[in-house]
Amino acid sequence: MPWSQNNYPDSMKNLSKSVRKDAIKIGNALLKDNMDEGKAIRIAISKAKEKHGKN
Repeated sequence: MPWSQNNYPDSMKNLSKSVRKDAIKIGNALLKDNMDEGKAIRIAISKAKEKHGKN
């Protein structure tokens, strides 16, 4: 099931709304490519933070 603003991994709950929105978008794309969920979460959060300058 794709993630949404109302249904996302617990590890994304402390992200700002804008970073979380991007992480969800990135994560869903990775999951669509059959990536492991745990790996998709880590990469999505990292890439979203990087995009927003929040490493």
